[in-house]
Amino acid sequence: MSFISTGVEYGLHCLLYLTRSNAAVQEASVRDLAELQGIPVDYLAKLFTKLARAELVVATEGIRGGFRLARAAERITVHDVVVAIDGEKPLFDCREIRSRCAVFEDAPPAWATRGVCSIHAVMQTAERAMRAELKKQTLADLAQRTIDKAPAGYGTQVVHWLTDRAANRRSGKEEEIEEATPAKTRKRG
Repeated sequence: MSFISTGVEYGLHCLLYLTRSNAAVQEASVRDLAELQGIPVDYLAKLFTKLARAELVVATEGIRGGFRLARAAERITVHDVVVAIDGEKPLFDCREIRSRCAVFEDAPPAWATRGVCSIHAVMQTAERAMRAELKKQTLADLAQRTIDKAPAGYGTQVVHWLTDRAANRRSGKEEEIEEATPAKTRKRG
Protein backbone atom coordinates (compact mmCIF):
# COMPACT_ATOMS: atom_id res chain seq x y z
CA MET A 1 0.00 0.00 0.00
CA SER A 2 1.27 3.44 -0.91
CA PHE A 3 1.79 6.14 1.65
CA ILE A 4 0.58 8.77 -0.80
CA SER A 5 -2.67 7.86 -2.55
CA THR A 6 -3.49 7.74 -6.23
CA GLY A 7 -5.91 10.59 -5.49
CA VAL A 8 -2.95 12.86 -4.77
CA GLU A 9 -1.41 11.94 -8.11
CA TYR A 10 -4.64 12.68 -9.99
CA GLY A 11 -5.19 15.85 -7.98
CA LEU A 12 -1.71 17.14 -8.79
CA HIS A 13 -2.08 16.33 -12.48
CA CYS A 14 -5.39 18.17 -12.64
CA LEU A 15 -4.09 21.15 -10.68
CA LEU A 16 -1.26 21.50 -13.19
CA TYR A 17 -3.90 22.32 -15.81
CA LEU A 18 -4.97 25.31 -13.69
CA THR A 19 -1.54 26.90 -13.18
CA ARG A 20 -1.93 29.61 -15.82
CA SER A 21 1.18 28.35 -17.58
CA ASN A 22 1.37 27.97 -21.35
CA ALA A 23 0.03 24.42 -20.88
CA ALA A 24 -2.82 25.41 -18.58
CA VAL A 25 -5.92 27.53 -18.21
CA GLN A 26 -7.14 29.72 -15.36
CA GLU A 27 -10.19 27.60 -14.63
CA ALA A 28 -11.78 24.36 -15.75
CA SER A 29 -14.70 22.14 -14.85
CA VAL A 30 -14.25 18.90 -12.96
CA ARG A 31 -16.00 17.13 -15.83
CA ASP A 32 -13.44 18.40 -18.36
CA LEU A 33 -10.47 17.68 -16.10
CA ALA A 34 -11.78 14.18 -15.41
CA GLU A 35 -12.25 13.49 -19.10
CA LEU A 36 -8.81 14.91 -19.86
CA GLN A 37 -7.27 12.50 -17.33
CA GLY A 38 -9.56 9.55 -18.18
CA ILE A 39 -11.00 9.20 -14.67
CA PRO A 40 -14.57 9.19 -13.33
CA VAL A 41 -16.10 12.61 -12.74
CA ASP A 42 -17.48 11.59 -9.32
CA TYR A 43 -14.03 10.51 -8.16
CA LEU A 44 -12.41 13.78 -9.23
CA ALA A 45 -15.30 15.79 -7.75
CA LYS A 46 -14.54 14.24 -4.34
CA LEU A 47 -10.88 15.18 -4.70
CA PHE A 48 -11.77 18.75 -5.65
CA THR A 49 -14.12 18.97 -2.67
CA LYS A 50 -11.13 18.17 -0.45
CA LEU A 51 -8.93 20.66 -2.32
CA ALA A 52 -11.61 23.35 -1.91
CA ARG A 53 -12.00 22.57 1.80
CA ALA A 54 -8.22 23.06 2.14
CA GLU A 55 -8.58 26.39 0.28
CA LEU A 56 -6.31 25.30 -2.56
CA VAL A 57 -9.02 25.79 -5.20
CA VAL A 58 -12.17 27.85 -5.39
CA ALA A 59 -15.33 27.14 -7.32
CA THR A 60 -16.34 29.51 -10.08
CA GLU A 61 -19.94 30.27 -10.93
CA GLY A 62 -22.03 30.07 -14.07
CA ILE A 63 -22.27 27.90 -17.15
CA ARG A 64 -18.52 28.06 -17.57
CA GLY A 65 -18.05 27.38 -13.88
CA GLY A 66 -15.54 25.00 -12.51
CA PHE A 67 -12.51 25.52 -10.35
CA ARG A 68 -9.46 27.73 -10.29
CA LEU A 69 -6.48 27.86 -7.97
CA ALA A 70 -7.19 29.78 -4.76
CA ARG A 71 -3.70 31.30 -4.81
CA ALA A 72 -0.72 31.46 -7.14
CA ALA A 73 0.81 28.14 -8.17
CA GLU A 74 4.07 29.32 -6.57
CA ARG A 75 2.28 29.37 -3.22
CA ILE A 76 0.76 25.87 -3.35
CA THR A 77 3.15 23.10 -2.37
CA VAL A 78 2.97 19.42 -3.15
CA HIS A 79 2.72 18.91 0.62
CA ASP A 80 -0.39 21.13 0.69
CA VAL A 81 -2.05 18.85 -1.87
CA VAL A 82 -0.98 15.65 -0.08
CA VAL A 83 -2.43 16.87 3.22
CA ALA A 84 -5.62 18.17 1.56
CA ILE A 85 -6.37 14.85 -0.10
CA ASP A 86 -4.81 12.24 2.21
CA GLY A 87 -4.76 14.06 5.54
CA GLU A 88 -1.90 14.13 8.05
CA LYS A 89 -1.35 10.39 8.25
CA PRO A 90 2.02 9.21 9.53
CA LEU A 91 4.46 7.39 7.26
CA PHE A 92 4.91 4.64 9.86
CA ASP A 93 2.72 3.39 12.67
CA CYS A 94 4.95 1.82 15.33
CA ARG A 95 3.31 -1.22 16.92
CA GLU A 96 5.80 -1.39 19.83
CA ILE A 97 6.80 -4.89 18.78
CA ARG A 98 10.01 -4.48 20.78
CA SER A 99 8.04 -5.05 24.00
CA ARG A 100 6.63 -8.39 22.84
CA CYS A 101 9.81 -10.45 22.55
CA ALA A 102 9.18 -13.99 23.83
CA VAL A 103 12.40 -13.84 25.87
CA PHE A 104 10.81 -11.14 28.05
CA GLU A 105 7.94 -13.47 29.08
CA ASP A 106 5.35 -10.65 29.03
CA ALA A 107 7.53 -8.43 31.27
CA PRO A 108 9.83 -6.39 29.01
CA PRO A 109 12.75 -4.76 30.84
CA ALA A 110 12.93 -0.97 30.95
CA TRP A 111 15.98 -0.87 28.62
CA ALA A 112 13.99 -2.60 25.86
CA THR A 113 11.18 -0.03 25.81
CA ARG A 114 13.03 3.11 26.90
CA GLY A 115 12.76 6.07 24.53
CA VAL A 116 11.59 5.94 20.98
CA CYS A 117 11.89 2.59 19.24
CA SER A 118 15.03 2.71 17.05
CA ILE A 119 13.03 1.57 14.00
CA HIS A 120 10.37 4.20 14.65
CA ALA A 121 13.11 6.84 15.03
CA VAL A 122 14.45 6.04 11.55
CA MET A 123 10.95 6.24 10.11
CA GLN A 124 10.30 9.60 11.82
CA THR A 125 13.52 10.98 10.35
CA ALA A 126 12.54 9.72 6.90
CA GLU A 127 9.07 11.26 7.23
CA ARG A 128 10.48 14.65 8.26
CA ALA A 129 12.84 14.60 5.26
CA MET A 130 10.04 13.59 2.89
CA ARG A 131 7.66 16.26 4.16
CA ALA A 132 10.41 18.90 3.98
CA GLU A 133 11.01 18.01 0.33
CA LEU A 134 7.28 18.04 -0.49
CA LYS A 135 7.05 21.50 1.10
CA LYS A 136 9.85 22.78 -1.15
CA GLN A 137 8.14 21.71 -4.38
CA THR A 138 5.31 23.90 -5.71
CA LEU A 139 2.72 23.50 -8.44
CA ALA A 140 4.65 26.11 -10.40
CA ASP A 141 7.79 23.94 -10.14
CA LEU A 142 5.89 20.89 -11.39
CA ALA A 143 4.25 22.86 -14.20
CA GLN A 144 7.63 24.15 -15.37
CA ARG A 145 9.11 20.65 -15.37
CA THR A 146 6.16 19.43 -17.43
CA ILE A 147 6.53 22.30 -19.91
CA ASP A 148 10.29 21.73 -20.20
CA LYS A 149 9.73 18.03 -20.94
CA ALA A 150 6.76 18.27 -23.33
CA PRO A 151 6.94 19.06 -27.05
CA ALA A 152 6.26 22.71 -27.91
CA GLY A 153 2.71 22.12 -29.16
CA TYR A 154 1.49 20.17 -26.13
CA GLY A 155 0.55 23.19 -24.02
CA THR A 156 -1.38 24.76 -26.87
CA GLN A 157 -3.26 21.50 -27.45
CA VAL A 158 -4.29 21.28 -23.80
CA VAL A 159 -5.36 24.92 -23.61
CA HIS A 160 -7.39 24.62 -26.83
CA TRP A 161 -9.01 21.39 -25.66
CA LEU A 162 -10.10 22.86 -22.33
CA THR A 163 -11.12 26.20 -23.89
CA ASP A 164 -13.19 24.50 -26.58
CA ARG A 165 -14.95 22.36 -23.97
CA ALA A 166 -15.83 25.44 -21.90
CA ALA A 167 -16.99 27.37 -25.00
CA ASN A 168 -19.20 24.48 -26.10
CA ARG A 169 -20.75 24.32 -22.64
CA ARG A 170 -21.52 28.06 -22.81
CA SER A 171 -23.18 27.67 -26.18
CA GLY A 172 -25.21 24.63 -25.06
CA LYS A 173 -23.29 22.16 -27.20
CA GLU A 174 -22.41 19.87 -24.32
CA GLU A 175 -24.92 17.30 -25.58
CA GLU A 176 -23.15 17.28 -28.96
CA ILE A 177 -19.84 16.67 -27.22
CA GLU A 178 -21.37 13.87 -25.15
CA GLU A 179 -22.75 12.23 -28.29
CA ALA A 180 -19.40 12.55 -30.07
CA THR A 181 -17.51 11.05 -27.12
CA PRO A 182 -16.88 7.31 -27.54
CA ALA A 183 -19.00 5.14 -25.23
CA LYS A 184 -15.88 3.71 -23.60
CA THR A 185 -14.84 7.18 -22.40
CA ARG A 186 -18.37 8.08 -21.24
CA LYS A 187 -18.59 5.02 -19.00
CA ARG A 188 -15.43 6.07 -17.11
CA GLY A 189 -16.53 9.67 -16.66
